[in-house]
Amino acid sequence: MKQLNLSFALLLLVFIAVAQPVQWRGPQRDGKFPDTGLLQNWPKDGPQLIMKVEGIGKGYSSVVAADQNIFATGMIDTLDYLSCITPDGQIKWKVAYGRSWTKSFPETRSTPTVENDRIYIISGTGELVCLNVADGVIRWKVNVDKDYHSEWHIWGVSESPLIVDDKVICSPGGQTTSIVALDKMTGKLIWQSESVGGPRCYVSPIIYEYKQFRYILAATGTHLIALEPATGKVVWTFKYWDGDKWDQPGLIWANTPVFKGRDIFISMGYDYRNVMIEMNEEGTAVTEKWSNMVLDNHHHGLIELDGFIYGSNWISNSKGKWICMNWNTGEVKYETEWLTKGALVYADGLFYILEEKSGTVALVKPNPDKFDVVSSFKLQGGSGPFWSHPYIANGKLYLRHGEVLFVYNIKA
Repeated sequence: MKQLNLSFALLLLVFIAVAQPVQWRGPQRDGKFPDTGLLQNWPKDGPQLIMKVEGIGKGYSSVVAADQNIFATGMIDTLDYLSCITPDGQIKWKVAYGRSWTKSFPETRSTPTVENDRIYIISGTGELVCLNVADGVIRWKVNVDKDYHSEWHIWGVSESPLIVDDKVICSPGGQTTSIVALDKMTGKLIWQSESVGGPRCYVSPIIYEYKQFRYILAATGTHLIALEPATGKVVWTFKYWDGDKWDQPGLIWANTPVFKGRDIFISMGYDYRNVMIEMNEEGTAVTEKWSNMVLDNHHHGLIELDGFIYGSNWISNSKGKWICMNWNTGEVKYETEWLTKGALVYADGLFYILEEKSGTVALVKPNPDKFDVVSSFKLQGGSGPFWSHPYIANGKLYLRHGEVLFVYNIKA
């Protein structure tokens, strides 16, 4: 019996040690949150607002909720700050972690990644930082973009760090390297990939798994890249940038790829084509499966669900429609006007949408035949466009508008 108890304790310790990081767009970075028992419709004025927090700084980044605390980045003057917010809405600590991007759209766009007692974040100028959860003390800091000669595009850094095993992954781009892996405990370099070309883009990397294959999917402003996590070896690339159709050296590409099996979908706005690529069974190369111009998603995220892909497209910087397409063929199931484009996430059988212009929040039933709005309300407060992606955890909906965080009770 003692032996069994010891074995159970060891298994529990292993489970705790490899707990899933709390991160950008949910546990798998696919926009799907695991919460259940949520409201299936809302009152006219929306679900109960249980917390409103001001003073976090200006930002378009998402917040994340880990255990009891909420973490939010924001720009104050010319510095990026990370705030730790308690369950009762108090700012427990606020720490400056790096220089802001001070040119076009300088507000923070990097979402924290939390693993156990550590938080990882990237400043608008490429400083990758590890901080303590308890007190915000900086454990280590590496200026990845300076050290590895990053080439910036128009809006600096928007990447959210990815934890893979004992590494934290960052994507400086440029001619020296494309992707680097640092020891997550010390910040020391473990590997740097070869350069595939292209400047830094705005894509946050993900872990891609299919059968025996496990790769990091990351990007530069020109290429999607699959890398071996242990060594940084580039396994295959897909050149998304076409110089004949895009007059800049790097794409304005912000969406994390969406995958299912061997298929990987990539999309950006600005009337630039989306692409579905397919990896071969050997895991060594990809080919184009289909492409169209309908779902050119700006920076709002895409969801694959039951063989369909959902999201909004780009008509202009202030306009877009809502789209559903067949995952396998690209057949358009609907293209619907509803206010304008916006961020999209999913939990407990329903989509959650934050429309970017007026701040309308909607609960939408997944339906490949129509855009099916169940409930909606408007956010009141904050400033700037509504670009922060919603976050769901602990039966709560976290919505950020500029310098203000709103928390709603969505538990049934």
